[in-house]
Amino acid sequence: MIMRARVLLALNTAAGEVDAKEVIATRVGVSGETLRLVAKRFAETGGDIWATIERKQREHPPVPSPVTGEVEARLITLACSQPPAGHARWSLRLLETHVALIKDLPDLDHSTIGRVLKKRNCALI
Repeated sequence: MIMRARVLLALNTAAGEVDAKEVIATRVGVSGETLRLVAKRFAETGGDIWATIERKQREHPPVPSPVTGEVEARLITLACSQPPAGHARWSLRLLETHVALIKDLPDLDHSTIGRVLKKRNCALI
């Protein structure tokens, strides 16, 4: 934000003659491409300084995580339960298989399950 504001100040023609773009880029500490993009955005926004220096709003909101508090609790409960017959302990891939069989839980990858368990300090022993 500050960098774009400094570029706009350097490109301001109200103070008099503007230096060459290469000189401005060196003085402000940006590339010539950044200088061009800031000037282009300033022109696109119709000279609105705040719209030029602020970050753009996302067009689409970020995708919500399938792991909610309820999913987390049920996953931890499953990991703390007895493993199925024929297995000495739960593994992440075994948990992934069992989560896929439960209709109320979203399909989770074994790495996602591992992150959830690590976040809550649950170790598969």
